[in-house]
Amino acid sequence: MSANLKYLSLGILVFQTTSLVLTMRYSRTLKEEGPRYLSSTAVVVAELLKIMACILLVYKDSKCGLRALNRILHDEILNKPMETLKLAIPSGIYTLQNNLLYVALSNLDAATYQVTYQLKILTTALFSVSMLGKKLGLYQWLSLVILMTGVAFVQWPSDSQELEKELSAGSQFVGLMAVLTACFSSGFAGVYFEKILKETKQSVWIRNIQLGFFGSIFGLMGVYTYDGELVSKNGFFQGYNRLTWIVVVLQALGGLVIAAVIKYADNILKGFATSLSIILSTLISYFWLQDFVPTSVFFLGAILVITATFLYGYDPKPAGNPTKA
Repeated sequence: MSANLKYLSLGILVFQTTSLVLTMRYSRTLKEEGPRYLSSTAVVVAELLKIMACILLVYKDSKCGLRALNRILHDEILNKPMETLKLAIPSGIYTLQNNLLYVALSNLDAATYQVTYQLKILTTALFSVSMLGKKLGLYQWLSLVILMTGVAFVQWPSDSQELEKELSAGSQFVGLMAVLTACFSSGFAGVYFEKILKETKQSVWIRNIQLGFFGSIFGLMGVYTYDGELVSKNGFFQGYNRLTWIVVVLQALGGLVIAAVIKYADNILKGFATSLSIILSTLISYFWLQDFVPTSVFFLGAILVITATFLYGYDPKPAGNPTKA
């Protein structure tokens, strides 16, 4: 049974990671009549769906009682305003990150984005060392060096890119900056959230409701700051279609799915999931989306990133204490 759950979690992780990236990329490059959906509104709707999903999970944990659910939400959120306010910082950063992912996938192909976004391993490690006082072993430091080298190879300009006139150098730079900023925001917000979870005993679902609450507020502020004129002209849900709703649902439930299955997945399994997702994104970008032509330099970089992912999760068990830095 345990083995089945591990493979099931592997499948879910691969599906969620790959499908979100590919559908988001496809939805941002699909040419249709009428206005395109606003990514800022999609982020808000995803946050609202996440809140609804978490409330249902809390409802289930409270033995399916509305009175118990109301008491838990009141006691854990309304009666603890300072605890709730702690989530405003990571929530604002996550909202920025989610908007940046739309910008990145509007300007980069899915394969390049997928590999480059693995730099979040580096930023998370560095913030874990500085904020949580974690110690990294020799293999982990080595993996971070390999990771940076691999991403540098993936971003290395090639002759084949000169042939692709659809993506200008400017748009590629915008996409790269969006990914790099998202990596830093992901690393900081993730470690900050982990620190909060360790300091309190509230469930991860309650914490996600608090995150979603602030996220929807920050998201709405972004909508009316940057896209207010378009919303007033064409409506909040302009350009929404079936594909848009798939992207929104995948983004809303993605983190919750990973949180639910992560206890069955060890680091090696997560490494497999990341590797398979990179491979699938590359293949689908080339054969289906047809917006990416892999080169030998890209393959070398992707292999280095995949190697670094496995190496970072490698846990040697020597007789003595592992080397620490």
